[in-house]
Amino acid sequence: MQSTYERIKLLAEKQKISIRKVEEDLGFGNGTLNRWRKNTPGADKLSKVADYFGVTTDYLLGRTETPQFTSKDERDIQKKLTEMINGLSDDSSLAYLNNGGTEIDEEDAELIRSALERTLRRSKLLAKEKFTPKKYRK
Repeated sequence: MQSTYERIKLLAEKQKISIRKVEEDLGFGNGTLNRWRKNTPGADKLSKVADYFGVTTDYLLGRTETPQFTSKDERDIQKKLTEMINGLSDDSSLAYLNNGGTEIDEEDAELIRSALERTLRRSKLLAKEKFTPKKYRK
């Protein structure tokens, strides 16, 4: 898992700006972000960095792998995923019936779970793009 500093560094590199420039733009002292390699940043400064790059604080802290997802988005995805997985083990589900009436093994279940999670994440991103008004897009 990447540290907060590593995530910030990658975001800065994508925008072709230096860490020092980010610090200057945000009014931070020299080396502030570098210290985040070992220390946990304060909420106020972390929030400023998240706003600067247009990502969530959850992404910067490593709680989510998708920069645009909030904790609520992650909870929604996990809830929907759980509902879908529970539906697959129902006696009347298509997966159950296509497997000769027996439950699928753990390896197949994990492959299905992984594919469903990727699909849900992609769907969430597409919905955000489609339904976010243009004036709020970055």
